[in-house]
Amino acid sequence: MDGILIVKKEKGCTSHDVVAKVKRIAKTKVGHTGTLDPMATGVLPLLLGEGTKLSKYLIEHDKIYEAVVQLGKKTDTADSEGKVIEEKEVDSNLVITGKIQTMLKQLEVKQMQRPPIYSAIKIKGKKLYEYARKNEEIEIPEREIEIYNMQLIDLNEEEKTISFRVHCSKGTYIRSLCETIAEKLNTVGYMKELSRIKVGKFTIEQAISIKEIKTLESMKQEEKNPDINFLQENLITIEQFFRDKASIILNERQLTLFYNGVQQTRKEKDEIYRIYDEKNQFIGTGVIEKGLLKREIVIKNIKD
Repeated sequence: MDGILIVKKEKGCTSHDVVAKVKRIAKTKVGHTGTLDPMATGVLPLLLGEGTKLSKYLIEHDKIYEAVVQLGKKTDTADSEGKVIEEKEVDSNLVITGKIQTMLKQLEVKQMQRPPIYSAIKIKGKKLYEYARKNEEIEIPEREIEIYNMQLIDLNEEEKTISFRVHCSKGTYIRSLCETIAEKLNTVGYMKELSRIKVGKFTIEQAISIKEIKTLESMKQEEKNPDINFLQENLITIEQFFRDKASIILNERQLTLFYNGVQQTRKEKDEIYRIYDEKNQFIGTGVIEKGLLKREIVIKNIKD
């Protein structure tokens, strides 16, 4: 089973938990391209089998989130699971739909952002949250991100919350963005809720639920031999992932060289290609660089 499985992560479940469940069912190596906070929900792409080699094609993907920022309170973790460390009045004159929408649009730029201290970014060999848990001070460098689009979804003046949708670049921390929004309104705030609805071209509509995965896992534990075709049917194969790329058909001799990692001279332009045998079976992918075809991804057992 090789490819990409899109899972809808639930609140309270870690990305590692999801990976472990799918691994037990699929009986193959499973990885992901980036974690979601335990409190967050939404799109979590998993890479199965030879699909783990697709990681380098996915790490630069932009993302779309829907989030809720709670105004008037600041927490040490910048989300609802932290301890309140500051409270500040919220000016009701600022919290009106038109002004907030204008403010959100002003954030649609390239900008420098400082990641939250409770994050998994490594500095000097340690994750930031490890410093935070030990109350150790560490300088956190800013990094460039880009906000492509922000839209106001809802404004609750009574609860002092703002719901918004944001399309952003890789590496954007929505917790930090929520704090920035609060600062723009001359108050403090934290991320109350977060849902990732799109990663690159993968959407929430493509995702299978944790409940469906748990059902398969329970059947497996009860030795009912669950039909894992459910996973296979929802899998984005490596061939499908590269469907917009041109193809190359290799004869038997060329295919043997390809399997053995021998580079071959080609006239096609430098690019990644889908590789097929003469029976039109998908073999994997190859990359042409400086006129030489190099093996990239090979699907197991095709040549057997």
